[in-house]
Amino acid sequence: MTGAYALHALPDAELTAFEHHLASCEPCAQEAAELSATAARLGLAVTVTPPAGMREQVLRRVGSVRQEPPGGASTGRTRHAAVRARLLSRWALAACLAVAAALGGTTFWQHQRAEDALRQAHRAQRGTEAITAVLTSPDARTRTAALRGGASGTVVVSRERDQAVFLVSGMARPAAGKVYQLWFDDGGTMRAAGLMDPDRTDQAVLLHGAVDGASGVGVTVEPVGGSKAPTSAPLALLGFPA
Repeated sequence: MTGAYALHALPDAELTAFEHHLASCEPCAQEAAELSATAARLGLAVTVTPPAGMREQVLRRVGSVRQEPPGGASTGRTRHAAVRARLLSRWALAACLAVAAALGGTTFWQHQRAEDALRQAHRAQRGTEAITAVLTSPDARTRTAALRGGASGTVVVSRERDQAVFLVSGMARPAAGKVYQLWFDDGGTMRAAGLMDPDRTDQAVLLHGAVDGASGVGVTVEPVGGSKAPTSAPLALLGFPA
């Protein structure tokens, strides 16, 4: 459904269901972003830029439109026709001005959409590549532990790359206004290592920062946006594998 989603062709019910799916499926989210960028760029390829003098020509025509004087000897039918003609002229003028403005605005909007989608796709790709590099590193070591609520967490550490990845499965969504935050355990001192996606129960997160001398990773519940230091007891604390 990524193609139809990128072209805004999904019915409301399917759109809602698919957007819910996107929140927990990185491959689909990346494909949809790339297809949206492609669609926007195809739109740019056929966009027509209005002539430079179009606005001035329309404004000049305003002064040349003949206006019927009030009163006069015209019949009721003639007056009605004149009024209708003036109204149509005004509508036509408004439409011309709207089209002239919209053509330029649409080009800018499409360009912004394309650039935003490309940046999103590139960020997702870089994140996936960084996680894959840690997971496939020759010196990667793992440790798995059961978390609260039946979830399972695994930490993968590459000392050679000085990086770690936290993988979780079956994690309950945090309460409204809350988010799960990851921390490096530096001998009892917790160092911020990034936030988990509150809408995903299964995910892989590259810990922000170097492993350095950290002995493990912890998970706490924090206000949306994260905290500089833990404000709650750890839900889990996994020691790094030797």
